[in-house]
Amino acid sequence: MKEENSLQRREKSKFKELVVTVSGLHGTGKSTQAKKLAEYFGLRYVSTGTIFREMARERGASLEEMLKIAEEDPAVDKALDSRTREESLRRGVVIDASLSAWMAVNPDIKILLTAPLKARVKRIADRESLAEEEALRKTLEREESDRKRYKEYYRIDINDTSIYDLVLNTELFSPDSTARILKKIIEEYSRSR
Repeated sequence: MKEENSLQRREKSKFKELVVTVSGLHGTGKSTQAKKLAEYFGLRYVSTGTIFREMARERGASLEEMLKIAEEDPAVDKALDSRTREESLRRGVVIDASLSAWMAVNPDIKILLTAPLKARVKRIADRESLAEEEALRKTLEREESDRKRYKEYYRIDINDTSIYDLVLNTELFSPDSTARILKKIIEEYSRSR
């Protein structure tokens, strides 16, 4: 029993310096999968979405209001992206952020999760207890706001997937199956180094 625990510890220690970025549009499962990866590999989990929501709460703003603030004030996005860079320099982290692949310093694996709009909207509607029409409207507004800001502030086209090491359509698999696929890829990557 002690040998097995020791072996498991040695296995996990191989991953302790990894920087994994998980990106994707809203409703692709990026937060779910990033959390699962962080837990499985014993890494820290950082979410700029969570930080963005905290910033909104601190300002007494709704998510929609905070998006408008971010459109007018580049400092909001700059703060989030600075945090991504800082966390990646500390190593040993899974970063859940739309621009994490661009902003992280020397990430080991850059993952993009995708899913068709209809599937994403259904997930968002279920998660946030919204009618699908409302979830669609909010999703399209958020994504358009993000697209414009990233283009204006950084000249980044979030539709360009060439920066990613892996692109996976999460509609094809259950969340647990997606997690197994991602874990296996990271394990294989670590073995090949």
